[in-house]
Amino acid sequence: MTQPDSKVAIVTGAARGIGFATARKFLTEGWRVCLLDIDGESQAVARDSLARPATTIAVTCDVAEPDQVDAAITSTMEAFGRIDALVNNAGIAVFKPILETSFAEWSRVLAVNLTGAFLCTNACAPFMLAGGGGSVVNITSISGTRASTLRVAYGTSKAALMHLTKQQAAELGNRGIRVNAVSPGPVDTAMAKQVHTPDIRADYHDAIPLNRYGSEEELAEAVFFLCSDKASYINGQILNVDGGFAATGIGLPSLRNGVLPIE
Repeated sequence: MTQPDSKVAIVTGAARGIGFATARKFLTEGWRVCLLDIDGESQAVARDSLARPATTIAVTCDVAEPDQVDAAITSTMEAFGRIDALVNNAGIAVFKPILETSFAEWSRVLAVNLTGAFLCTNACAPFMLAGGGGSVVNITSISGTRASTLRVAYGTSKAALMHLTKQQAAELGNRGIRVNAVSPGPVDTAMAKQVHTPDIRADYHDAIPLNRYGSEEELAEAVFFLCSDKASYINGQILNVDGGFAATGIGLPSLRNGVLPIE
């Protein structure tokens, strides 16, 4: 049961997908949660569907806009009086060839995916420090480690977010705020279902040792763990939650089909 002084998490990009699943996980564990999203209408629907009006607020916010971020964090403090965890999940993607990606598209992806995490963390950190510390989890992507086609801005932003995680961990960890990242592999989000054709899905299955996509709930479990006291000595780490995708080379289909010996 949630207590009046229970811990508070802010989750950005919380109207759907991994962000929504993460917010729901925090609530299940007795935390209070602020849902931040640029899509106010969808966010309100998400908040209402959680059916926890006493422990859930929703704030419309573009994480790439400093004034909106500051206002959102102020609203959270007014509602709950403390901030213990921040999940920088808000992100966008443009799937285009490099030579067709405009400067405006490039700039917007980096502003949301990278600058947004910088702004939100800097806005939350003073309140975390005032409360004795906290935890930040940045949601990166396997695209920040393994290059692929049609995601020059997205992949670059996520690679930079991995390094930002380490920079934040080095400085903020010294003051009591742990910063880590969760790097999802292929996950059955609404965006993946929209843009991943059957051929793409088959290719991913071929390359993932677990031979499947992950679920939003599996990602939420990893995020919550890193924010919990059970991860109290984990700082500056990038946790791949990807079924083994990042660790694996070629040969899995042949292995599964019996072409290669498994001894």
